[in-house]
Amino acid sequence: MKIRKSMGLTGAIVSLCLLAACGGTDGSVAATTDEITFWSSVKASDVVTQKFNETHQDFKVKLESVPSGAEYYNKLANAVKAGTVPDVAQVEFMRLPEVAGTGQLEDLTASVGAVVAEKFPPQVQQLVNLGGKTWGVPRDTGPMMLYYRKDFFDQHEIDVPATWEEYREAAEKTKKADPKARAGVFWNNDASMLTALAWQAGGRWFGTQGDAWQVNLDDEPSKKVADYWQGLVRDDLVRPLPALLDAFWQSVKAEETVAYVCASWCAGGLQATVPDQKGKWAVAPLPTWDGKAASGMYGGSAYAVPKGAKHAAQAAEFIKWITTDPEGIKAWVSSGTSSMFPADPALVDVVKQSFPTGFFDGQDVYATGRTAYDSIVPGWTWGPAMGTTFTSLVDSLAEVKDDAPLSGALTTAETATLADMKARGLSVAP
Repeated sequence: MKIRKSMGLTGAIVSLCLLAACGGTDGSVAATTDEITFWSSVKASDVVTQKFNETHQDFKVKLESVPSGAEYYNKLANAVKAGTVPDVAQVEFMRLPEVAGTGQLEDLTASVGAVVAEKFPPQVQQLVNLGGKTWGVPRDTGPMMLYYRKDFFDQHEIDVPATWEEYREAAEKTKKADPKARAGVFWNNDASMLTALAWQAGGRWFGTQGDAWQVNLDDEPSKKVADYWQGLVRDDLVRPLPALLDAFWQSVKAEETVAYVCASWCAGGLQATVPDQKGKWAVAPLPTWDGKAASGMYGGSAYAVPKGAKHAAQAAEFIKWITTDPEGIKAWVSSGTSSMFPADPALVDVVKQSFPTGFFDGQDVYATGRTAYDSIVPGWTWGPAMGTTFTSLVDSLAEVKDDAPLSGALTTAETATLADMKARGLSVAP
């Protein structure tokens, strides 16, 4: 289904909220308490909670660690139904339209809307401002970059690619220089990477027309991305591997993966997993289709107040502290092992002070991250059934080969998504 004129998310989200009986609160009627409950699966959530409790007297926070992925969102949905929600919950950007649209979140426009408008750039505001309302506050983002073994590229006189055409050339030279080495990885278990690359290319998987959703996973930019990576896999220029799991890390340790595309937050994992390769790695802007700076987002999350939370006012205060206060952000990265990129650009300098530069031979990876963040292509919209969308894509990724083109996976995922949306009673534009 082809996207025509985008009208914003107002109509579609309002339609969702009418179906799910969404409501809102400004926190002014919430009961006061000595303690609020905080659900999070993010590393260092315990440190953040402890730091808040040490420095604040009005109320305390109790952390409850939760699983990630589909299991977590099922847990949150069940808690809303049962009336046993926490006061603060983590929600990934890609799942926020679905969670908000099914009535699982409080409307935070009155309590944090002004903060979101003041602190965050438009391309990030639009991820939490849906239907004219604010549903959460962004914490971190995932601007995309290229990680590469500078020593290998220098030794074999391989230029750092600025375009995707040059990236293929670099991959060919890498394989020729060392038949065991590859300059890239195709994540075969994670649809988020394909999504981010489609985003960068100008894909628009979801949009709205009036009060109806528009769906177009197999638009021309996305098919271009799919065909490009299909070719790299077909020609054995990149290896299909599971995202950031043992098989991938073993390939890095064995120097069989000497470059790969990942988000800004991946720098911390690289440093922690292969410390013996200190000084050998560098980062560069993500290659683009026309040589002009452009990035998509791989990951990123916000914190929100679940529907029915008893202490919304305190929850909003805690959320603002952990997302926009310098002391709150410092707590997230105080271990020195995280390369989290804050959604609030004013806090980049705060975060980078905690991340050592030795592993990257003194390079300021946050400078590259900032360039990537500033060049995130605006206008991307997440859909109202991303669980179904991603499940369908992941089922296809492991089967990518000549007779099962990746572009076909996009079409299959679109069909599955549309069926799910219609089953939920959502309006879909023809």
